[in-house]
Amino acid sequence: MTAGAAIALQAGMNAQLGVLLRNSLLATAIVFGISCLVTTGAALTALRQPVSYSVLQAVPVYLWFGGLLSAFGVGMFYFLIPRMGVGQMMSFALTGQILVAMISSHFGWFDLPQKPITGARGLGVAALAAGILLINWE
Repeated sequence: MTAGAAIALQAGMNAQLGVLLRNSLLATAIVFGISCLVTTGAALTALRQPVSYSVLQAVPVYLWFGGLLSAFGVGMFYFLIPRMGVGQMMSFALTGQILVAMISSHFGWFDLPQKPITGARGLGVAALAAGILLINWE
């Protein structure tokens, strides 16, 4: 829950950065730059031994495209939050995340554990969708 709270707070802060800079893509680039510095420092601090070239070569090509999805998703957040509001945007984003997470878990995408969609899980998603509708009802 703490990670979710951090995401909601940073989304609003970074969206406002985009408003003040009058450029949501610039805000995205700045935020990713800071994130890159922080995570690189943390990774280097925690690194016990260098990653070998053969390990890098063994990574499936499609896994290197996660950064593109991240840039798109974060960029859209910063573009849409000033227009929709943090609560509404986060509720729609959370719904999208859960739906895709359920589908990817059902099929075991990316070699992750497979967890089939059941009636109970389907009911949970329906309840979530109903909750999102109620949250955003005007």
